Amino acid sequence: MKKKRAETLEDAVANVEDGATVLLGGFGGTSVPEFLIDGVCDRGLRELTIVSNNAGNGRTGLARMIEEGCVAKLICTFPWAKDSFVFKELYDAGKIELEIVPQGTLAERMRTAGAGLGGFLTQTAVGTDLAEGKQALTIDGKDYILELPLRADMALIKAYKVDPRGNLVYRKSARNFSPIMAMAADHTIVEVAEEVAIGDLDPEVIITPGVFVDRYFITGPYDLGRGKR
Repeated sequence: MKKKRAETLEDAVANVEDGATVLLGGFGGTSVPEFLIDGVCDRGLRELTIVSNNAGNGRTGLARMIEEGCVAKLICTFPWAKDSFVFKELYDAGKIELEIVPQGTLAERMRTAGAGLGGFLTQTAVGTDLAEGKQALTIDGKDYILELPLRADMALIKAYKVDPRGNLVYRKSARNFSPIMAMAADHTIVEVAEEVAIGDLDPEVIITPGVFVDRYFITGPYDLGRGKR
């Protein structure tokens, strides 16, 4: 059986390279893979394209990546949160590129990538600036645009429990985009609170099968609001 556990944070993120497209799990401040993000920042990587729900909060997580110059382009749904001041400053200064994608479209683009589909039709964004340059079709009198799959080099996600095969379970809303991100990336790295033995996870509650996980790093539990521990 392939060894998927990384013993150090450095080993966990060793395959992330300059210029990579990275899917970054989390919804607001929930289930953000902060340890993995710190590992990327500590390596001083550059020219990353980050796909995320938002533009980061405060000066930690994605906001730290942006502030330290790791990110060249951000693909996200909600870039203008109250505490996304780091992104706003760099965007206003023309130092980072932004592509806005509606949340449902963002999720479905990743899901179709993971499922091996060629894209999907949606009425979302029809007649808006977000539809510019995209193929338009009319079916049964209704207008649609064709959205293409969104695949990435890497996915950085957070999970609750893992077994040595890489099977994952998530804690409640911390699941968010992580399962589809794991499927849509060529290489998936997970930070996880707890490792359990093979057979300890009920197959009925495994959300991400280990076939989609390449590396995982055990962090122990931590609370985003009170710091890592």
